[in-house]
Amino acid sequence: MSLTELVQAPERNPNGYQSRARQNRVTCSQVAADFFKDSVKRARERNLRQTDLEHRLKDPRNAAEALWAGSGKQEAKYLRFLRTRNKASDYDIIKLIGKGAFGEVKLVRKKMDGRIYALKSQVKTQTIAADQIARIRAERDILAESDSPWVVRLFTTFQDASFLYMLMEFLPGGDLMTMLIKYDIFTEDITRFYIAELVMAIEAVHKLEFIHRDIKPDNILLDRSGHVKLTDFGLSTGFRKLHDSNYYHQLLNGDSGQSNTSTSSNRYSVNIDQISLTVSNRAQINEWRKSRRLMAYSAVGTPDYISPEILTRQGYSFDCDWWSLGTIMFECLVGWPPFCSDTVQDVYRKAVNWQQYLYFPDDIQISHYSEHLIRNLVCNSGSRLGSRGATEIKQHPFFAGVDFDNLRRFRAPFEPRLTSDIDTAYFPTEELELKQREAAANAPRADGLNGIAGSHSSQYQQQVAPELEDAPEMTLPFIGYTFKRFENNFK
Repeated sequence: MSLTELVQAPERNPNGYQSRARQNRVTCSQVAADFFKDSVKRARERNLRQTDLEHRLKDPRNAAEALWAGSGKQEAKYLRFLRTRNKASDYDIIKLIGKGAFGEVKLVRKKMDGRIYALKSQVKTQTIAADQIARIRAERDILAESDSPWVVRLFTTFQDASFLYMLMEFLPGGDLMTMLIKYDIFTEDITRFYIAELVMAIEAVHKLEFIHRDIKPDNILLDRSGHVKLTDFGLSTGFRKLHDSNYYHQLLNGDSGQSNTSTSSNRYSVNIDQISLTVSNRAQINEWRKSRRLMAYSAVGTPDYISPEILTRQGYSFDCDWWSLGTIMFECLVGWPPFCSDTVQDVYRKAVNWQQYLYFPDDIQISHYSEHLIRNLVCNSGSRLGSRGATEIKQHPFFAGVDFDNLRRFRAPFEPRLTSDIDTAYFPTEELELKQREAAANAPRADGLNGIAGSHSSQYQQQVAPELEDAPEMTLPFIGYTFKRFENNFK
């Protein structure tokens, strides 16, 4: 057959197949992409370990036999680690330490080695029903990719038929909200320390090309030494298809190219009704301080710290996180957020019309540089400090003399006093347990963790878990969710 006789290949037409076939195509494509991505990453890591071993073997001061033996054991442990499947039953629950609209965080102990972790669990059905898949994927990706000391450490993610799990480091110092509730306001020096560390933390997130979008005091955790780490990236967004809700609408509907342009599917939008609420006004400051922790468990919105461009669903970029930094700095120095009110609508209105409502009380003394920095963070996006990077914030006179590169080497103004590795004195565990008991009494069910009653969703029924596992809507969106960080599990 000559070249002129070759028959042209038929044009690809995915829409000519049934939805099940299109779903299988997407599944295979995603599985293959994740497999090769993970394989390349692991091969590079093993090559780095081999190169490091060869370098150490060249040093005559090192015992070659001991190095070979130790390396062999480490690699055997690594291969065993890859083969081992994580299960919720591998961990003993100690206490509930956190609760949000779509998940719970529990202090757990690993049965195999007794190590302490924080285990976050989320119900798959709730995740899908609330259109949270893209956000959960963004949270998983940023924690998996981050090696920053300013971001909470993720050790592994795994799943079963009904739940998604994230195993993270336990930070026993509680959160910045607890500190603000206890002390009302901070001195300027203490505020400078925490805001400087927050600048480093937000910069670390931005360097990974993510926007946090939900910087607030209860998402700022303190480690054992009292230093800051960011957590709760459930509202973060990246710039990948897996962080776009539209991708999952197409995936579950079997669509190949159609675009859903609804507001809820826009990766640059935030559904304020799905964020935790903290609101107040000055006339009710004392009542607000008493109830703010309970209000934070609600799933109706966190407008106090969110920039106006997000609230109005306009286009926004990384600098929306710097607005949040400014509102937190205001609260640290003044005692309440700048646009707090007794209704959510008023908070929205004040934040959007910030020029009229940004007010510094006369009875609270703050320095000129403090006020200047706040006013240059809580302002329009086009003129906001930080829009060209964190460096211009670091260079503000408020931070004169601050050694940003060595902040974690300095002693923190507050160091948690811990009695054990499972001390939860800085967490509102009594309030959480009370809410958990109330929820369990109304809708009891097992949550997959040692059969202890939880409060995720009354819609969930344990007996239907096997059926859920085979359903495309329970498997397709979560392909590639599993992650393991070898070095942090076994070093």
